[in-house]
Amino acid sequence: MLSLGTLAVLIYQTNHKKRLIKEDLIEISDIKYGLFNVDEWRDIVSEIIAKKIDELEVQGKDKVKLEKKITDFLKNVIHDFEKDYYDKNRDSFSGIIKNIGASAFDIFGSMKIRIPEFSKQIVEFLDDPENKKNLKAYITAKINEYAENTFSEVDYSAHNAVLKKYPWGDRPATIEGLRTLLNDFQEQSNLYKYILAVIAVLTAVFIFFSQVFSKMEFILLTLVCLLFLVLGLTLPMIEIDARISDFKISLLGEQINFQQQVIYYKSKSIIEVIQLMIQQGGFDLLMVGLLVFIFSVLFPLSKLITSVCMVLIPRMKSNKIALFLVYKTGKWSMADVMVVAIFMAYIGFSGILTEQLSQIEGLSSKVEVLTTNQSSIQIGFFAFTAFALLSLLLNKRSQKTIAP
Repeated sequence: MLSLGTLAVLIYQTNHKKRLIKEDLIEISDIKYGLFNVDEWRDIVSEIIAKKIDELEVQGKDKVKLEKKITDFLKNVIHDFEKDYYDKNRDSFSGIIKNIGASAFDIFGSMKIRIPEFSKQIVEFLDDPENKKNLKAYITAKINEYAENTFSEVDYSAHNAVLKKYPWGDRPATIEGLRTLLNDFQEQSNLYKYILAVIAVLTAVFIFFSQVFSKMEFILLTLVCLLFLVLGLTLPMIEIDARISDFKISLLGEQINFQQQVIYYKSKSIIEVIQLMIQQGGFDLLMVGLLVFIFSVLFPLSKLITSVCMVLIPRMKSNKIALFLVYKTGKWSMADVMVVAIFMAYIGFSGILTEQLSQIEGLSSKVEVLTTNQSSIQIGFFAFTAFALLSLLLNKRSQKTIAP
């Protein structure tokens, strides 16, 4: 029994550490720091524009075409300006004098003659390395200004706290390191889960084929059930994980890629769910939390403890409260109902998330989106299920052992 208790402690510690690592990984992988992050897009757009400016080399036929486009543009601009100038000065004496002067000195004609020269100077300006550098700085400054004035500031406090906990430094390295750690703990957790399954099966077989238990056997079997109950109550039962695993889009001919963007994540144990409902403050949630605690925690725990006391203390076999807890609360206990409810909730959540994520994938043909539903049933569910089945089987087989 001591080794089984040690195993339970190892299981709890391993899953607790795994959960902390998973929560840190989820935090820095949250979509608010990636796909939905204005700082991230600002850096991407600035980098792409800077790259395109660096790649701008106006030579040969491209130079001729660009000069022609600039020439046509300047001709249209000067023509529109000339028309507006004469129209605006047509209704006053001073304006008429200005129009006569502009015509006499052929101001607009002189400008039109020099359009090819202006076009050539503009092209040379764009091709100058120093001007490219200044242009990149100007555009970057404008993008930063637009982002700051349009979007709210992103809170990086939780993100930076995670980075400080680990030695890898930046976010990509930390994500990679946390994934490696998480895989190691997951392998340990899977091993412990298989060991628990073997213990549960062997215990069930022993109970089923035993006609009468000795006091020590009954106490040990009860403690095994208690161990499964404690693990089932304290370890996470369901993990809801919806994410965009791969998001690809082309911008100005450059491929932009976001991976493993977490949209939603929750992982709670029964005790944590009860605590959350009680702390919410609403009367309805408070009542539900208390009912779940009474029927799924208090009654099963009281029944196991009282059963052991009745075996060790003979006079308790005539105690009405003890008899009620051992023989009557089994009908009121919601352990089996909780197992079914949690399993159905998992199926429901999984189906809803899968459907919603598939709709995201079909939003646009120009954007490649691959979504994944990584929700899963956790070890707490299996431990709680084992408790429900073993306690039910033990209760049916132990009548002679604890009978008055």
